[in-house]
Amino acid sequence: MVFRNQSSVKEFTLSGLSSSHELHVIFSVFFLVLYLMTLSGNLAIIAAVHVDSHLRSPMYFFLSNLSFLDMCYSSVTIPRLLTNILSRKKTISFNQCIFQLFFLHLFGGTECFLLTVMAYDRYVAICNPLRYHAVMNHRFCFWLVTFSWFAGFIHSFTQAFLTYQLPFCGPNKINHFFCDVHPLAVLACADTYFIDMFIIAN
Repeated sequence: MVFRNQSSVKEFTLSGLSSSHELHVIFSVFFLVLYLMTLSGNLAIIAAVHVDSHLRSPMYFFLSNLSFLDMCYSSVTIPRLLTNILSRKKTISFNQCIFQLFFLHLFGGTECFLLTVMAYDRYVAICNPLRYHAVMNHRFCFWLVTFSWFAGFIHSFTQAFLTYQLPFCGPNKINHFFCDVHPLAVLACADTYFIDMFIIAN
């Protein structure tokens, strides 16, 4: 496989949510309020976990990591969405699109793995309460979070790399408000069966 993309398309147009100017204003205010609430709520959780010594258990350690991931995940798409809603030019360069796809899957995939880790933490707490603190010690929790990030990175890298290899020769309008594998695969001028099957398996 070659690490170079041979596409003639250098930028994509994001179709967004609506073509109505009045709805653009409503959407921008609505999403900005939701985004600020998401950031402030998650920052409050992180601050509470780090300030209160009673919240130093593994469950709250994982919860603060989940809050951080949630802030990152929201920040991949919402600022770009707000920019596109308020500007006339709704384009994104090819490389920016791949980067957005990469970080979207990095934070989303890591979040999925972290939720699995949190389920394991609750399993140990319920099924082995007397051994809970011995099993879920600080070092082990740190390695579980590290594993979640590593697994999320592997997932994200493969998605972005395979999408980057696809040739795009037009059209370049993405029927979405952010870059993701499926909307991009539809625009590729090549057979995407392998990538589609890989995504399903993934």
